[in-house]
Amino acid sequence: MDIIKLIEQEQIKQEIPEFNTGDTVQVHYRIKEGNRERIQVFEGTVLKKQGGGVGATFTVRRLASGVGVERTFSLHSPKIEKLVVTRRGKVRRAKLNYLRSRVGKAAKVKEKMN
Repeated sequence: MDIIKLIEQEQIKQEIPEFNTGDTVQVHYRIKEGNRERIQVFEGTVLKKQGGGVGATFTVRRLASGVGVERTFSLHSPKIEKLVVTRRGKVRRAKLNYLRSRVGKAAKVKEKMN
């Protein structure tokens, strides 16, 4: 049992910025195409954060040419180059599933004022 925890501790990233549901984030994700590797930026609103430890995931949603695109990332994945929080959102719930049925201005999240 302790061996598993040791292996998990090695794989947990330490330099992850603090972010929550409703925040707008840029995920710099490493993509392999053939024998080349490039970094693709996926920017959107965090719908939910799930799990803990190594298995923690978060889902990001953005609108691309009028169509909602959601992507779930593993928080401690080695493919994530960096994670940048562009704006903080003011939300009152943990999972923002209601945003899926909204389009345009209705799908916006208020910005948190410090």
